This record gives sequence, C-alpha cells and structure tokens, in this order.
Amino acid sequence: MGVAAKSWIYTGRVLVLSNTHHHHKKSNLNLKQQNLLSENHHWLVWPPSSDGGGHRRRISWTVVCGVMLFVVGLISFFTGHVASDLEWCSHRLVAKRRLWKKKVERLNAAKLDIWESKFSKSYYGCSERSPNYATRTNQLTSNGYLLIAASGGLNQQRTGITDAVVVARILNATLVIPELDHHSYWKDDRRVTKDTIFDFANIFDVDWFISFLAKDVPVVKRVPEKIMRSLEKPPYTMRVPRKSEPQFYLDEVLPILTKRHVLQLTKFDYRLANDLDEELQRMRCRVNYHALRFTKPIQNLGQKIVMEMRKMAPRFIAIHLRFEPDMLAFSGCYYGGGDKERNDLGEIRKRWTTLPETSPDGERKRGKCPLTPHEVGLMLRALGFENNTYLYVASGEIYGGEETLKPLRELFPNLYTKEMLANEELRPFLPYSSRLAAIDYMVCDESDVFVTNNNGNMAKILAGRRRYMGHKRTIRPNAKKLNALFLKREKLPWESFAKKVKAAQQGFLGEPDELKTGRGEFHEYPSACICKKPFKFSDLGRNYHNNQTLTRMPVAEPEYGHNEEDQGVHNVQNIEDAGLIEFKEVYHQ
Repeated sequence: MGVAAKSWIYTGRVLVLSNTHHHHKKSNLNLKQQNLLSENHHWLVWPPSSDGGGHRRRISWTVVCGVMLFVVGLISFFTGHVASDLEWCSHRLVAKRRLWKKKVERLNAAKLDIWESKFSKSYYGCSERSPNYATRTNQLTSNGYLLIAASGGLNQQRTGITDAVVVARILNATLVIPELDHHSYWKDDRRVTKDTIFDFANIFDVDWFISFLAKDVPVVKRVPEKIMRSLEKPPYTMRVPRKSEPQFYLDEVLPILTKRHVLQLTKFDYRLANDLDEELQRMRCRVNYHALRFTKPIQNLGQKIVMEMRKMAPRFIAIHLRFEPDMLAFSGCYYGGGDKERNDLGEIRKRWTTLPETSPDGERKRGKCPLTPHEVGLMLRALGFENNTYLYVASGEIYGGEETLKPLRELFPNLYTKEMLANEELRPFLPYSSRLAAIDYMVCDESDVFVTNNNGNMAKILAGRRRYMGHKRTIRPNAKKLNALFLKREKLPWESFAKKVKAAQQGFLGEPDELKTGRGEFHEYPSACICKKPFKFSDLGRNYHNNQTLTRMPVAEPEYGHNEEDQGVHNVQNIEDAGLIEFKEVYHQ
C-alpha cells in the first residue's frame, strides 16, 4: 500500500512543494479540480524540477509567507538568548586567556635563570662594514674640520662622541678629537678644572681611536696650524637641535662648514636622530663598542677589581647605584628624610633654574624616582638571589652615607666597592669623577649580572653594550609597578611579595624579546648591530617526528671577527644543541 507524503524539494534553483508516492504515481487530481484550485488561490510557479519529469510545481504565496513569518518569529524569539550566550562565552574566553597568561608568567618566573639568559649564547654583536661600504682615508678631500664639544657626564659624553663620528661621515668632514666637558653636569666639587684633566686623552686611548676609525672618517688630534692661521675669523660655533636628521646636517650645517672650513658644534649630546640607516647605525656600534677604549691605567685598575671579585666568588652582581645628593635633587623625589632632606636637596636643586616644580608622590607613581639601596636589595632577594651573593656597588657619594647603605648590606653582607678593593691604587683617580666612572663602567660590564636603580645614561649605555656582547643578564627595575609593591610590602607575606616582584620584572631582565626592533633609544637597544648565530640542527626528529633521527648536516661557521682589530669581542662559543621550539628569532639580521 502506497503512502503519500508531502515534501519540500530544493533542486539548487527552486523550492518545490510536491505530492509524492513511493511508487511515484501521478497526482489523482483531475484537470477540473486543478483549475478550480487555480481560481481560488494564488500560486507561485517554479521552473521544472531536475528529476526530468518536466512538470512545473506551483506553491501558494500564502504558504510561503507563512513559513517566512514563522522563521522570522523563531529568530526573534531566540536572538536574545543567543546574544547573551555569546557574551557569556566571550567573557569566559577572556577570563581563561588572562588566567592562562598568568600561569605562563608564573611558569616562566619559576624557570628563570637569574644569572644568565638562555639566549645569551645565541646572539653576538655584528658591526662589520657592508661590501659596498665606501672607505674614507685622510687622502680623500675633506669638506673641512669638525670640532665637537661633548657635554654631560662620562656616558652622556660617550653618546656625543659616537654621534660626532657619524656626523663627520655624513658631512664628509675631518673630525678633530672631541673636547670633553670641563665642568661636570652635576657640579661635583671634587673636580679639578686645571690643565687637561677632562681631556679625551686622559680617559680614552686616542691613538687607538684614530687608527680604528681610519676607514670610516679621518680623525686628527687638532686642526693644523696652517689652517688656523689662514682663517679670517675664529671657528664658527653653532648648536644643532636635538635628534636632528642627517638631512638637517646636509642642509643647514654643511654649507657653513664648506664656507668656513672649521666648524664647532657645542653641547653635543643626543644631537643626532635615533633612527638612521643600517650602515650608519653599525658605525655607531663600531665607535661605541670598539673605538672607545679606555686608557691603560683605567683598564688595568678595572681588571684588577674584577679579578678581586672573582677570587671571592665565581660570579657576582654589579649594581650601579645612582643615589648621590645632586641626583636626588635633580629627580625631585622624596625619600622620607623629613625637613633635613627637603632643605638639603632643595638647596642643591637651585642650581638648575629651569627645572619645573614636580610632585614627589606623582613622580614616584610614574616610576621616575630611583630605587633606594634597600629597595634594590628587596628586588634582588625577591628575584631569587641569596644573601651569600657577592655585590659590587658602583656609585658616587651616597646620600645619607653608610646609614643609607645599611639595609642593603644586611640583605647582602658580601658588598664591596672600588674603594674597598683598590684603596691605594685608586688614590690617583680620586679627584677625577670621569675616571672613577670609567672604572665602574669596566667592572659593571664584566659582571655576571648588571643591576641599576634608575634608567640614566650609564644604565642605558651599559644595557646596550651587554646586549651587543650576547645579552648578558641586565636587570633594570620596573619602578612604576615596584613602587606599589614597596608601599604595601609590610602587609604582604614574603612569598606573595616575591611572586609579585617576579611578575613585575618580566620584560626587564635583559632578554632579547623585551622590546620590538626599532623602538627605544638605539644606544640602549642597538638592534641593527645584533645578529643571530647559525642554529645547528641536532636530533630534532627525536622530539618531533616519532623518535626518527634527522641526518645532521654540516654547518659552515662564519667569520665572526668583523672588527679584526678587536678579536676578543668575537670569541664565539659553539651553540648548545637545543630544541628548535626554544629558539626565538627576535632581531632581524
């Protein structure tokens, strides 16, 4: 017995309502009945179905409209529930993502090697000249002599010297050995201004500087007497705006240089743009990390102090502690010393008539205040350094003296300074702050971990150098987040405080991926001068391809001695075999 059923048939082109029998019999309606239905109803006539029957199927507009209204009603009925469910799901996903991120951060903190970045052997400094680099020698025609007066402290002057070489290259000029600031930016009373105490030659090896840069720019110790006698007027002096682009020097400075033959640029610090083409950026690195070599007396004393630290411990931390009275006065911060502190620092602050009035609490909340010695000690202990760790403290005069250092010494009893390790040898250097800063620079650079309590010039310069030398561990405080933790540390259990400090310091430990390429100051993030060592594939299939061992292919070792004059920088160690998934490419080559 046949069973008839109504069905909606979609052929790809039309929707058909048909009466079908499982024997596929024709409709029992006769022609008269069909005509009657046509007169009483509106019909929609569709194209023939694809079954080859050739018959047209007609559907009532009433049925179609009813179905459409029914569907719309269903959508309207469920829309509110669907939207709320989607919103609930989105909130759940966001919450799970945040929870997962926190778990990853805690896991990373737990696995953190506080002494060394796991990528420290994967990068090296590369500042070689490109094959099409046009070398310059003293035989080439120069557009004139460029005099530079570098300003500020030792490391601020270092940036000025570095940029001066690049500017000389841009102008095709002969660079005269830069004149260093005779009056300290910090007005150090111990400084002596007689003779050539602050001259370049008393801090840096002049002959090395000239010979190393011979292929980049011609450098002379002074303007020849013949040239000076031929000048109708004294050398023209000008100051360029900060962060000037190379085109500014070509448009505004070069015409004066070619006309006057001798030109002096004053207060030369950060007078060149941060972003330059790669060739000029690498020249910056050649100057800063290779050409600027300290004099033999400074090198010898610095190495002696490092050796003394190594005798006591196989590895040590160097802390650059900027907590001098003039530094604190300049910062506008307050450290709880009452009226005495306010009066002391207020008097020093009068030296700078252009300093704006600031809120000490506001500066601290913004992370602009240097950490106290006690806060530095708390940060290090929270990160996992034990109290038997050896510390070298590089600093000038600490405001408050030994009383200020006492909390740090209690946290780390093995605390040493250059005065403690080289008393007699240091005596000839004591009147000269720049030379003392150079000695601290050397010890901090050689340390296993370098820590700062602020983000000043020395902190930035050394952070950049340590990245260039293979991302040696460098810890700078995330002062903005740490400030809130220090304010409530008495209310937090130590375990909770330590976890929060570790979380706050993620991204401030000297890892390669802390900042995207092209951001930040170049002297702190010299990305154009950092290259990745070739990765050696070793048994990766054992980890990722069901224990099937890959055939090890020989990898040609490139020459790393890009600067032949300073081979010690490029003593390359073999890369330890590791899983490819652990290797992250951060800097472009």
